[in-house]
Order: sequence, then structure tokens, then C-alpha cells
Amino acid sequence: MSASTWSPPKFPFARPEGAVPALEYARLRASDPVSQVELWDGSLAWLVIKHKDMCSVLTDNRLSKERTRPGFPELSAGGKLAAKNKPTFVDMDPPAHMQQRSMVESLFTKAHIDSMRPQIQKTVDSLLDEMIKRGGSEPVDLVEKFALPVPSYTIYSVLGVPLSDLPTLTNFAAIRSNGSATATEASNANDELLKYMAGLVDKRLSAPKEDLISLLVSEQLKPGHLTKDDVVQIAFLLLVAGNATMVNMINLGVVTILQNPDQLEDMKKEPLEWAPKFVEELCRYHTASALATKRVAKEDVVIGGKAIKKGEGIIAATQSGNRDEDVFLDPDVFDMKRARGKEEALGYGWGEHRCVAEWLARAELEIVFATLWQKLPKLKLAIPFEKVKYSPPTKDVGIIDLPVVF
Repeated sequence: MSASTWSPPKFPFARPEGAVPALEYARLRASDPVSQVELWDGSLAWLVIKHKDMCSVLTDNRLSKERTRPGFPELSAGGKLAAKNKPTFVDMDPPAHMQQRSMVESLFTKAHIDSMRPQIQKTVDSLLDEMIKRGGSEPVDLVEKFALPVPSYTIYSVLGVPLSDLPTLTNFAAIRSNGSATATEASNANDELLKYMAGLVDKRLSAPKEDLISLLVSEQLKPGHLTKDDVVQIAFLLLVAGNATMVNMINLGVVTILQNPDQLEDMKKEPLEWAPKFVEELCRYHTASALATKRVAKEDVVIGGKAIKKGEGIIAATQSGNRDEDVFLDPDVFDMKRARGKEEALGYGWGEHRCVAEWLARAELEIVFATLWQKLPKLKLAIPFEKVKYSPPTKDVGIIDLPVVF
């Protein structure tokens, strides 16, 4: 084939079925680990798919996270529109990134999250007790009754959302993230959540409490380091950033462990021993926010032997990095007993933009999987595995609803 007839593949690639990562990743890891792809609007970006190259991309300050820079790769018209919003720390470069991130970091340290474990356990127990009370001989949607409320209720308590407002907010969050709403419905739900957060900031200005919004109000807003809009945006980011991802990881984890009955038996026998290892492997095997890791070059750079020019976009496909044969033995096999050395999966990102709420996500998932089969030992899907409804094949992997019996 002559160079002139070659055209770059369109990205995002589609999953062939269920939660299986796109086959193009494995092909490119073997043949062309840093290559160009065509995005929805005809623009080109560099796709990086090997673990080692990703780690270097995500720690290189010559690459920018600022979405307003020309050439930043957006994966949809919606993304391009969202890039115009006021940025929060996830879309900032140093030094602004760490300045803003450090304002919330104290509430996400391992020590602080460990102190919240009893509260998370209580949330998980009460949701499961409620399911048991209603009975499990008829199919129940695990997403609605369990996977969606667990992370929502937890992050609401960190932010300081009153219990009485949970149902309303959970409903908006579901509309915003469930993939089946129209663009208008999703955008309206988004606006309602922002409006709600702004109201909560006002309440905390007059009556502060022991929560994250009060912390931002007293330490940043009142002294004039942040505007009210900044505080609303940060609160909103923490509310929504990990929420859909967490819901999906719970659902994917349930399906995956049911597909591996031997590992499920071990989990039932020694939940506290196996839950952390199961979660570690789950976050490698299913990368629920695989399309979020994007950069644009601030100057000419070389990555994986390829010359990338200033103003060219880069996408680090963490889902592919987590299946890299050079790092993980038998990467397409789910094995919670996998021997781990120093290598780390990229489920929470890498470098200074690594997920600020990683310890919270780990704690929630560990408690969920240590508790689920203790309370519901007979839990199983009410449909065959091949009938599970997954998110659209070119979107981040997730499960839309999950009928179970127990």
C-alpha cells in the first residue's frame, strides 16, 4: 500500500462484544505502539497504548492537560463544548493544578478515608438489608438498588449533602450518566446539579459544618483564593467525576466474579483477605474511564520513537496499558491471585493527575465486594451473561442495568 492511500483508523475503537477491549489495541501494541488516529471531527491525534510510554506521557510536563489549547483531542462534540467551561484542577497544568488540588486533598488521604470506612460499611449494609427485606426471588436491578446509591451516598456525605436531598440528586446523577438519556435531558440534569451545589455553597457560607464544601468556603472562598463559581465547580467535579465510574466498576465486578466461580468461592470464604486483591485486579482488567487521559504537546517531543509536534493531541489509552503483555502475564485472564511485583495498573491514572479520590474508590469497592456475598450468598444474574446490557461499544465500558436474584 502506498503512503498516499493510507488513512488513519477512526478512534475511539469499538469493543467487539460485552466488556472485551477493542481488538485494535493488541494489534497496535505488537506493530505500532505510538500511531495516529482520526477523531470524530476529522482531526488527528497520537494514540499511545504501551504501559511504559503511557507512564512517560503522564509524567511529562511538556504536555498539557488544558482543554482550551489548540490541538487538544476531544472525543465528541459534547467534549468540545465542555472544554469551554471554567476548568477545575483536573484540566489544569502546574502550578495551578497542585494549588487547587491541594485544597481538597486532605479529605482524600488514606488516613481520612480509613476513618470513613465504618460509615461506608453502614451505607452498604443498609442498602443490602433493604434489598433482603424486599425479597430476591423476583429479579431486582442491582444498578438502581445498590451500585448507583453506594458511591452517590458516600460522596454526598463527604461534600455535606443533607440526607433528605439524596433521592433527588441521585436521580439527576443517573440521568446525567446513564447513556440512554437524550443530550438535552443530560444537560438539564447537569444544570440542576450545578444549581443545587451553588445553593449548598450559599448555605455553608452562613452555617459551616464539618464537610468538604465548608472547608472550601472557609479556607478558600472567604479569604478570596477562589470565587464562588470555583467552589461550585470543584464540588460538582467531585460529585460526578468518579460516580459513573464507580457504578460501572461495581457492576463489572459482580459480573466478572460470577464468571469466575472458583475465585467467588475464595471470596466467600475469606472476604477480608481477598476483597483488596480482587479490587486491584478489577481496576486493571476493566478500566472504566479509559478515554479520559488526553494531552496536547506544548513543544515538539519524541514519544516511543515518534516525533510529535507542538499543538498535536495525544491520547493515552489506559485500557490498553492495563492489558500490556510486557507488563502483565496473561493480561486477558482475570486472576485476583495474580502475583504482583512493582508493576502497577493504570486504573486510577498515573503521575500528578492520578485520581485524587483513589483511596475512597478502593475503600468503597473493597467494602462492597467483602460484604455482597456475605449478605447475599446466593446472588446471581437473572439473565444469561450474554444478555447483559453494556454501554455502547465506542464509549467507556459499563453496564446499564443488571437484573439479579438472590
